[in-house]
Amino acid sequence: MALLTELCVLNFDASGFTLFAMNRIACSLLCALAFASTAAFGAELKFSLATNFFDHDPDQKQLGPCHGGVVTDKAGNIYVTTDTPRGIVVFTSKGKFLRAFGPTRIHGLELRKEGGKEFIYGARPADHEVVKINLAGEIQWTITSPMESGIYKEAKGFNPCAVTVGPDGDIFVADGYGSNYVLKFDKNRKFVKAFGGPGAEEGKFNTCHGIALDTRQGKPLLLVCDRNNNRVEYWDLDGNFVKVIQKDLRMPAAVHIRGKYAVFPELQGRVTVLDDKGNIAARVGDNPNEKQRANFGLPPDQWTDGICNSPHGACIDKDGNLIVTEWSKFGRVEKFVRTK
Repeated sequence: MALLTELCVLNFDASGFTLFAMNRIACSLLCALAFASTAAFGAELKFSLATNFFDHDPDQKQLGPCHGGVVTDKAGNIYVTTDTPRGIVVFTSKGKFLRAFGPTRIHGLELRKEGGKEFIYGARPADHEVVKINLAGEIQWTITSPMESGIYKEAKGFNPCAVTVGPDGDIFVADGYGSNYVLKFDKNRKFVKAFGGPGAEEGKFNTCHGIALDTRQGKPLLLVCDRNNNRVEYWDLDGNFVKVIQKDLRMPAAVHIRGKYAVFPELQGRVTVLDDKGNIAARVGDNPNEKQRANFGLPPDQWTDGICNSPHGACIDKDGNLIVTEWSKFGRVEKFVRTK
């Protein structure tokens, strides 16, 4: 503002009142834009990297290949899925290794509280199933290929990426590595319907890779990450397309919602946070090097602290911080602390 006022003063000269008036109008417009920009900037979230927050080699072992996601429980413990024999690696809220348990190769996952207990719902595309497990790793039930849907020629065509649960207990499965349909099951796991299907146009999917129940709009909606169409979108619980929320993203791989905000790890080297109106609230870890993006084999000596390479899972913890895991041969998990 001081600079703009100074510019107005400097532009006043002997050429007369007309020039002065024009400059006053121009300066007023610039001031208005400055105020608007400041207001928008002030509304954005800010994050900074918590350097070396997580144990580098949990239990004296490299975290190992990761092609999954991350959730937190009510105690603040952090659950990171891996493709290693030890399955889910658990860290304390302070980033210290706690334990490992459960099945390996869980892709997308969601942690839910039911009847005073916590459970993990997980999609396992390589195993052609969706599972519900307790926090001891015991399987409660399994959903396998719904052949009655008429979509699949063989059971191995069911390759689910993510799962969420509706208010009435209905289960929604995003079969992004298989049919590119979202499948709806009732609370007893009976197949109800499929919607979407492959395509580039709105109302179709090109790898429906992440899914969550969004209750921020009054009416519960499904928030779906249409990864290879580079957009995130709303669907209603009956399987009707509602609208695109944001497009031109960089392969949004998953979604987690807490309070007003939703976080989307983008496989092409970035994490985006949207508010409940669908506006961009923050962007984190943006990698300018396209060769490092979506690069499963990128060695650790080429990583840069605070710069994301292949974000695949993310969640918002109870304090509003971001936990981000990557699609990585070596395993990578980082914490970005909310500072604003």
